[in-house]
Amino acid sequence: MKPVQDVLNRIRWDPQFGANRFAIGYYDRVAERAIVVPFGELIFPPEEHHTFMIIDDAGEAHTIPYHRVRDIYRDGTLIWHRRQPPDKSHHE
Repeated sequence: MKPVQDVLNRIRWDPQFGANRFAIGYYDRVAERAIVVPFGELIFPPEEHHTFMIIDDAGEAHTIPYHRVRDIYRDGTLIWHRRQPPDKSHHE
């Protein structure tokens, strides 16, 4: 599996590949579920190399680290998926 940074960079910088419709599914710790947003809504601050930002419906900015990205969709088809980490609550 390619690192998520490689896929995100290809979407951003490869005009032919990036011409498709993409969406990103990331894990929201507050909602405790995956949230899917269109790629065009992501903000990539130039000084940050391992995070992106989104603006929610209330206008509040949220910084999302790449390790919370779970899925990437191209034209509605899943093209990249990160396995869920094991549930540590059952381990001693």
